[in-house]
Amino acid sequence: MASQTVAAFMLNRLADWGVQRVYGYPGDGINGLLGAFHEAGDRVRFTQTRHEEIAAFAACAHAKFTGEVGVCMATSGPGAIHLLNGLYDAKLDHQPVVAIVGQQKRMSLGAEYQQEVDLVSLFKDVAHEFVHVCMTPEQAPHLIDRAMRVAKATRSVACIIVPGDVQEAPFSEPPRAHGAVQSSAVGFAGGAPVPSDEELRRAADVLNAGERVAMLIGQGAKHAVAEVEAVADLLGCGVAKALNGRAVLPDDLPYVTGSIGLLGTKPSNDMMEGCDTLLMVGSSFPYSEWLPEPGQARGVQIDIDARLIGMRYPMEVNLVGDAAATLRRLAGLLERKPDRSWREEIESGVRRWWEILDDRAHQSADPINPQLVFHELSERLPDRAILTADSGSATNWWARHLRMRAGMDAALSGTLATMCPAVPYALAAKFAYPDRPVIAAVGDGAMQMLGINALVDIAYHWSQGAFDHRVVVCVLNNRDLNQVTWEQRVMSGDPKLEASQVLPAFDYAGYAELIGWRGITVQRPEDVAGGWDQAFAADRPVLLDVHTDPEVPPLPPHIRFEQAKELAGALRSGDPAAGRIVKNSLKGKLAEFVNR
Repeated sequence: MASQTVAAFMLNRLADWGVQRVYGYPGDGINGLLGAFHEAGDRVRFTQTRHEEIAAFAACAHAKFTGEVGVCMATSGPGAIHLLNGLYDAKLDHQPVVAIVGQQKRMSLGAEYQQEVDLVSLFKDVAHEFVHVCMTPEQAPHLIDRAMRVAKATRSVACIIVPGDVQEAPFSEPPRAHGAVQSSAVGFAGGAPVPSDEELRRAADVLNAGERVAMLIGQGAKHAVAEVEAVADLLGCGVAKALNGRAVLPDDLPYVTGSIGLLGTKPSNDMMEGCDTLLMVGSSFPYSEWLPEPGQARGVQIDIDARLIGMRYPMEVNLVGDAAATLRRLAGLLERKPDRSWREEIESGVRRWWEILDDRAHQSADPINPQLVFHELSERLPDRAILTADSGSATNWWARHLRMRAGMDAALSGTLATMCPAVPYALAAKFAYPDRPVIAAVGDGAMQMLGINALVDIAYHWSQGAFDHRVVVCVLNNRDLNQVTWEQRVMSGDPKLEASQVLPAFDYAGYAELIGWRGITVQRPEDVAGGWDQAFAADRPVLLDVHTDPEVPPLPPHIRFEQAKELAGALRSGDPAAGRIVKNSLKGKLAEFVNR
């Protein structure tokens, strides 16, 4: 019997760690690894994607949706380079991902050989916690084990670089000799750290003293739902959600104020402006202008990573610990606030906000108000739905108009805010949960950049029986790189530059039909509801191509003087859509006054 190669050992070791799928794209720099998948069999499968960036996004999404380590693979040189954007998405959103990349043979290195790239330097930032080259077969056990443990322990990206000749070399166990490293059995012994009793008491004193407490939660609170609800009840507070924490609490709880920030809601903004105490749990929300004024509120923060704590707001008490375990301990020290007037004020604001959104969604536009698309979807969200979003103006409506219920999940590129993850995320969500409905919201810019390629992946794997048909990709087709257009207007005071912003026409629904999807085109507001109904009744994946108005402004919850000044300058400078912008902006703001 032939000896096991290093590549075969690595794949089997990953399988021992529970890895069942590796997303990637082939190339001769990983021929040894690809050949080893024959030996691994059903223990771990290679899942080909149309581009390495899709593979990295899918690995990141797997980590976000399951809590497990996502794994991706690429060849040397260009293939490795293509992984970077998706890996940075994982790094900045603190997700455990392991990237395995090929390299030229050891004897070629240093000769400017074809596709020779200094991969250690290339990956040193994105995989800053762990990036190493497997130079000998004896390294393979501890490199795989450490990559998995480091990724899990630090919630970050780890990278293993494997030269082609090492992949195909016979594997040998490290000897019992000086310099050899012995690796222990697979497994991660992670705990649930909690702060000291003294620190918990200090935090409780601050929270008990507050009369108007606001809570902000992020993805770190995902597994602390019951604890967040219990503490919110004791404190009589409202709960705002960072975008990465979109699915932590359902939106049908009356005290959940929704998203926060530029893409956030008015109730979240009002709560932050009116609170005297801030409790931040599992979030590193970076935009201080949407938090209380420094000195306005006393602050308590809970985060599992001591490196990320105390840098968003001048907190009085910083608690380093697991969100669920820390909140459970903290709840025992909190006094239930008898005065519920602050909570009632928040709930009243939330009710008014949903009325405002309803009114905004039904305002006229040319041809379709994008807010209507999400309003109609919200009423039709299937149970246990998984929602993904891209980065762009569509994210505004996704963040505000969808009323998520318990049992649903959601993800987007929160911190990197890169274009193109929505459809690759949907692919990974279907592999992780084959029988759950998945709905991706994406702008036409991201769709042309990468999304149409990822549609091919979903179509193929669905046709092979990997998951059920319930995938809907909604494209907001406005022929404009809309988020950047609005940023040009509002942040720089410049009119729309059509040379950079206008997109070529493309028949997304027609393309979807060509590759086995059901394609539905919606061009009138009265057809939006029916379009969603058709999508959810279909017997195959569906692409919903909705023609929307690019001049419906993504109004922030509070328009600051500087933003209004820059927008006015852009309109005076001859923006081609000045008249429509003014009209739509006035309608959007009018809804707030009518529903007060």
